Amino acid sequence: MTQTNVTVTPESTPNPDSYKFVFNQNISDETMSFDDPLQSSRSPLAHKIFGFPWVDSVFIGSNFVTINKQDWVDWDMIAEPLGNLLKEHIEDGQPIFADLAAESAKTTGHTPEGLKHTINPDDPEIINKIKNFLDQEVRPFVAMDGGDVNFHKFNEDSGVLEINMTGACNGCPSSTATLKNGIESRIQSIIPEVKEVISV
Repeated sequence: MTQTNVTVTPESTPNPDSYKFVFNQNISDETMSFDDPLQSSRSPLAHKIFGFPWVDSVFIGSNFVTINKQDWVDWDMIAEPLGNLLKEHIEDGQPIFADLAAESAKTTGHTPEGLKHTINPDDPEIINKIKNFLDQEVRPFVAMDGGDVNFHKFNEDSGVLEINMTGACNGCPSSTATLKNGIESRIQSIIPEVKEVISV
């Protein structure tokens, strides 16, 4: 099914090697990050983007695609052609994800955009509290810059919370400041059991 009146707006992010391409409509019910071309078989759109040799990674959100590039190419040369490619893909009604994408999202821990982390009643209460905090306070904030954050692991003995930062957050020079001054300080004020937050 073809889509009409699709617009794609490129936006810079805090990461100079990352651009967020925002659509005027939702394009996906889930989010997924692709760090190399071999992974991109899960997404016809990501696979198409990796056809450019300067692409480092691709992150697909609900209404945007974040692309990280290598530093030898400038955005003023590539932003417009990329925007056109994305617009054409959506207007032609081509799929964002292959049929296996939903299952791979479950196994890799990537949560659907706008949906919550899976709350497991068998998990300790502290873990579910952390997941709720990430969903309500962190993920909407980092999505504005073309990124996402997912729960990875919490060590109750050491108080170390491990998270995955994807999209524009991955490799961003300011991601350490976001992690320590933003996420870590805020979560410690709400959940004092968390002593440190690290990105893995």
